[in-house]
Amino acid sequence: MGKFVIAKRKNGEFQFTLQANNGEVILVSEGYKTKTSCKAGIKSVQTNASIDARYERKVAKNGKTMFNLRARNAKVIGTSEQYETEKARENGISSVMKNAPDAKVVDNTVAA
Repeated sequence: MGKFVIAKRKNGEFQFTLQANNGEVILVSEGYKTKTSCKAGIKSVQTNASIDARYERKVAKNGKTMFNLRARNAKVIGTSEQYETEKARENGISSVMKNAPDAKVVDNTVAA
């Protein structure tokens, strides 16, 4: 099972990443002004991850493939890394579909 990791950016915004079992980052969020909105973004990923139509498959300017995961309102809620091939991108999408719905949330902004 994967995990969502909440972190704080240098500019003070909150951001989450979705990591696969092996720790590889498979999805990155935008910056959020509050932790509450960041957590809402995680819930949105969990809700939309299993819906193939929510994945916007793209080719970056450098020719590499990537994807955005969009919410029902079409807002981007997560962006993938860039992949060398379309097959690798599809594997990334499959990984998000598999890992996101039941992923635990780790909050790295809370002092131990």
